[in-house]
Order: sequence, then structure tokens, then C-alpha cells
Amino acid sequence: MEKLLNLAIEAALRAGEAILKIYNDPTSHLDIERKADDSPLTQADKEAHKTIVNLLENTSYPVLSEEGMLTDYEKRQQWKTFWIVDPLDGTKEFIKRNGEFTVNIALISEGSPVLGVIYVPAKKELYYGSLENGAYKALAVEPLRVSAIAEVRSRALRLPLVKGNYPYTIVASRSHLTPETQQFIEHLKAEYKQVKLTSIGSSLKICLVAEGTANI
Repeated sequence: MEKLLNLAIEAALRAGEAILKIYNDPTSHLDIERKADDSPLTQADKEAHKTIVNLLENTSYPVLSEEGMLTDYEKRQQWKTFWIVDPLDGTKEFIKRNGEFTVNIALISEGSPVLGVIYVPAKKELYYGSLENGAYKALAVEPLRVSAIAEVRSRALRLPLVKGNYPYTIVASRSHLTPETQQFIEHLKAEYKQVKLTSIGSSLKICLVAEGTANI
């Protein structure tokens, strides 16, 4: 499992490098396409997908990526263990260039995640965890430091970092806030009185809950 976790970390870092090459290029126009559900797709999504799949396909497990070809359900339901990937989560935030986008990789076994990695390229933050060893966060993780994964993990901090934060903190989507979510937020405000609401993109919301910065 440790080898697979290290491989997932490497894949996320390499994908982050590919994304930042486009993100930091002042001449890049992002070349935005539209998927069937009208969500945006950029060259960075494609490059990150290709980078991750090239590494993970060396394992014995199939890869289910948001930007890849969708395998028929009849075949997928027979998979006992597989990778699930969002190469660039928060494409809208990437397009806005606000830094709130992530690379997400997880290994699923018997219907449950057994390890996961979230890399925040613009902030150089790495979140990772496994059922065996818990969850961690590492700071100042350079995309090119894939040869030093052991060093990165040795200085990572065990999550949660914060406990019992006050006021009650809610993190909500910056680009996908629905009326149902807004109604739920109003319910929490009525229940907890002093509530802090933060809008942020991608899986960063989950990361903030995991580290204890947010409650929900």
C-alpha cells in the first residue's frame, strides 16, 4: 500500500507541474472547450489526465478518470480495486486564475477508498492519507520534487491540525452554490448563531474540514 500511495503522490505532483506550466504562462489563452454537461475543459485538464494515467496504468488496477473514456458500467461493476481520478478539480477556478484548483487521486477497493491524494499546485500544499496510516498535510511541496517523496512525507503534519475551532465554520462552493445548499447554510446559522462562511473552489473544501479549519 505504501508503494501505491507514493505512486499516487508522484502522479499528483507531476500532474501539478503540467498544470502550472499552462497556468503560469502569460501567453496562454487556456483554449476552453465544453463537455456534454456544459462544464469547461482546458488543455491543462487533458495534460494532467495524460500525466496521471501514464503513471497509474503501470499498476494492475484500471483508472477511472473524469477526463478519460467512460468504461461501460457492466465492466466497471466487476472492478474490485481501481483508481478514481479528477486530474484538475476546479477548472472554473483555474480559468479565473484564483489558485483554487486541485489534483485528486484515490484508490478504491471493494467500494471504499483505501488511500487518497490531493495536491494544490498553486499553493504547493499536499494532502494525503490511507486507512493504514491516517491523513497528513505537507507544505512547500514543489512539483519537481517527485524524487524526494520520502523527505516530503517525513515533514508532513498529522491531521487534524486544529480542533474545536470557533465560530462554527462552513466552507461552500465558490462556483456551484445551489439553493438547497444555501438553505442548509441558513439552517446552520440558526442553529450555531455565530457562523463563519467561506466560499472556495474544488476539493479544498474537504481539505479544510480534514485539517480542522472548517467544521462542515
